[in-house]
Amino acid sequence: MKYFVFLLLAFVLGCKDPKPPTPPEQPYEPTPVTLELPYLFPKMEIPEDNPLTEEGIALGRKLFYEPMLSGNGTQSCAGCHLQTNSFAEPTRFSTGIDGLTGRRNAMPIINVGWMDKLFWDGRANGVEDQATFPVVDPLEMHADWSQVVEKLKTIPSYQELFRKAFKTSGITKERTVKAIAQFERTMVSYHSKTDEVAVIGGGVFYDDLEQEGHDLFFSERGDCFHCHSGILFTDNLFHNNGLDSIHDADKGLYEVTHNHADIGKFKTPTLRNIAFTAPYMHDGRFETLDEVLDFYATSVQFSATLDPLMGHQGGISMTPHERIAMKAFLMTLSDTTFLNNPAFSKP
Repeated sequence: MKYFVFLLLAFVLGCKDPKPPTPPEQPYEPTPVTLELPYLFPKMEIPEDNPLTEEGIALGRKLFYEPMLSGNGTQSCAGCHLQTNSFAEPTRFSTGIDGLTGRRNAMPIINVGWMDKLFWDGRANGVEDQATFPVVDPLEMHADWSQVVEKLKTIPSYQELFRKAFKTSGITKERTVKAIAQFERTMVSYHSKTDEVAVIGGGVFYDDLEQEGHDLFFSERGDCFHCHSGILFTDNLFHNNGLDSIHDADKGLYEVTHNHADIGKFKTPTLRNIAFTAPYMHDGRFETLDEVLDFYATSVQFSATLDPLMGHQGGISMTPHERIAMKAFLMTLSDTTFLNNPAFSKP
């Protein structure tokens, strides 16, 4: 009898329809994006493994403002890079989630798509690499990437956004930083007065004071143009600009290369939107542009690695009037369109 019941049960179970197999995921094709840049700008090299797409940029924008990237869910990338300050920060040092402050001023995120080395000391090799550091820094977002990924996985909307941005499902650290990098590459500034003046036949000209500052900036005496060169107003290199005669507290590039010739060298920041990125220098020691110009005019300090372009005479001896003219020219690098672009704001 037991044997009969067993056979009957097996027959009944065998008659049930088998569970249909899960259909394979259909790859999603993201929409390619080509940045439209003014003719004066160099070509932006986009990594082959991280092309710009509408979906990737949208995801990166959301992640840039996502506090879940921090250890306690209170701080996002945008917490230290404010759009009103050209994605820099108006305080001398950033304060992390644990109330701790660092020793360097947050650099602006502007035209970073042309930078192969990022941070004041150049420790990041490209935009994707740069996005990995703040998340794990104990003085900043103080998180663990594996935990960040797991938190993102719990949000169904993120699962779909990652699928659309990267063709297939899957949330990873690598995809997260790639999306942020895509968004940051779109953060291009090119709507300043200087850009308008550069357009031949555009009908926009510097006033007399701005023109005087422009001429001094690009002269051998003013000599600003060697480091703040080209349409990007940075050579993307590292220089000791004479801030200090002794470099005990912060050795800059040396801390990455361990080459004594790099002591006191820091990355040349762009001067675009300089009116909005105070305080200035790697340690935010100058609160105003007037202080910066006074320093370059009279207070350059000699040290063994001082850039030869700085000279050894304490400064370039700009007169008070020349400093006013130089500042007037620097104001022409302001791009309020960038500061108010809704494509860069919190989604």
